[in-house]
Amino acid sequence: MEEENIRLQKFLANCGIASRRKCEELILEGKVSVNGQVVTELGTKVNPTVDKIEYCGKLVHNSEKFVYILLNKPIGYVTTSKDQFDRDSVLDLVKVKERVVPVGRLDMYTSGALILTNDGDFVYKVTHPKHEITKTYTVTVRGIIDNDAVENLRNGVEIEDYITKPAKVRIMKTDEEKNISRLEITIHEGKNRQVRKMCEAVGYKVVALHRSKIADIGVKDLKLGTWRYLKDFEVKKILK
Repeated sequence: MEEENIRLQKFLANCGIASRRKCEELILEGKVSVNGQVVTELGTKVNPTVDKIEYCGKLVHNSEKFVYILLNKPIGYVTTSKDQFDRDSVLDLVKVKERVVPVGRLDMYTSGALILTNDGDFVYKVTHPKHEITKTYTVTVRGIIDNDAVENLRNGVEIEDYITKPAKVRIMKTDEEKNISRLEITIHEGKNRQVRKMCEAVGYKVVALHRSKIADIGVKDLKLGTWRYLKDFEVKKILK
């Protein structure tokens, strides 16, 4: 039986080229061709069994098997496939035959849980805010945080022109001698540098940031810089 026609950006995402949103940008930029013709219409549909689809002149094949990788990202690595400054990438740490992409981002100075996959639909579901998949962070801030600041973080704070959604926040530790506080913050949004900006909005500068969990999947048993494949039940648990 032949495969049904699917949108071009979905096919590219399923092949691990990039997230679906990024694939839409690649199409609009004229980097994708179908049967020898450059396509720039996002509504274009293709039949992977009969159409010849190319990205930047290279034939795109649909992956036979999806892989899902959990990495405990160290500080100092960027989460982009290509970096204009030639900095170390998380893809330098994960060596697999499949073409995987990071699911969302952690900034260069944040460590912790990061998923990489070649499943474009999974990328879309995990990164889109409407699916409300939680991310839990261990946050060290300068100063002894007070209860008012914690309550503000829980209720939502203004960062730039945006009010954050309610978050789960608890104080893990305070150290008056070192003048630091350690918090656990759980959010289901993914704004750029959101946790850092939230803490700054209540008057506390982040000095260390680590993502400990995505949904209920943590990296406690993974050394920094190492990775493992997610089990089927873990993938389903994240998407539940």
